[in-house]
Amino acid sequence: MRSSTVPDGPLIRPFQDADAAAVAAILKANDQYAFPAVEGPAAMARVAACPAAVDRVAVFDGRVAGYVKAVYDGSRALLHLLSVHPDYQGRGLGRALVEEVEGELRRRGAPSLSVLVTQGSVGWWERRGFSPTPAFLLLKVFEDQDGGTRKES
Repeated sequence: MRSSTVPDGPLIRPFQDADAAAVAAILKANDQYAFPAVEGPAAMARVAACPAAVDRVAVFDGRVAGYVKAVYDGSRALLHLLSVHPDYQGRGLGRALVEEVEGELRRRGAPSLSVLVTQGSVGWWERRGFSPTPAFLLLKVFEDQDGGTRKES
């Protein structure tokens, strides 16, 4: 499937295990790789094997340049992560990845899509039709899953 939203744009396809190193490099470049048990290659493989998950990569100029993962449990859909390599930002890859995930989640019957974002990116998401809602993200880390590199808040 080639994105129809970006002329001569990225190829958007399902994540493959061979993409893990490239995706990890993208996450690290964007400071989104603080917790390997959640963001690392083993987690990526678990997500790819999960039937509730939707995980896609954007391939641009022959290189994995972006990644998105979401989940739909039959009631709610949540976009967990969107990351585009800094060298490819501003080219519509993030938008193409979000649109691909939205389309797949709609095909699965999701009535809505939620995303947790940083304050600095709220405008980007609002331009894509998302509305802010009051929420708090609370985190409990299971000690045996820490991986030893999680940043303390």
